[in-house]
Amino acid sequence: MPLEFVTIGVYGWDAERFFAALLAAEVDTFCDIRARRGVRGAEYAFANSARLQARLAELGIRYIHRRDLAPSLEVRSQQSAADRVAHTAKRQRATLSPAFVEAYRREQLRDFDGTAFVAELGTTAHVVALCCVEREPAACHRSLLADRLTRDLALPVKHLLPIPLNSAHTPPI
Repeated sequence: MPLEFVTIGVYGWDAERFFAALLAAEVDTFCDIRARRGVRGAEYAFANSARLQARLAELGIRYIHRRDLAPSLEVRSQQSAADRVAHTAKRQRATLSPAFVEAYRREQLRDFDGTAFVAELGTTAHVVALCCVEREPAACHRSLLADRLTRDLALPVKHLLPIPLNSAHTPPI
């Protein structure tokens, strides 16, 4: 089975739909690329580290935390400053600022080796989910990592997005 990558954010999902989306995509390896593995708000408690890891284990999905792929506090401050200037709340952001993109690429991706990353995932990884919190991939560093993997490995990356609750297209559990 060839290796595939998907990305998923936490915002916009409820627990049932989040895990259903992972199962529908046949994810076998979950790569958490958040620096802090907690999310504020009771509706997102499922994504807090201990609960997330327990549920993934129940589903037979391996969990890996790659803090080295999370933006540093300094890099995140670049985006916070841009959000303040644009009067945009983090959960409403649609894209990343050029300053954040440049800083993340310089600090986290400069020495990143996609081939080595895949080797570290091991031969049991077939569908790998890259996870952070933002709903929109373009508003999250996971899109920058996905672009780098596509460039390094010539593998397409699919972005899993929450479907509105009133939609008939909800993936089954």
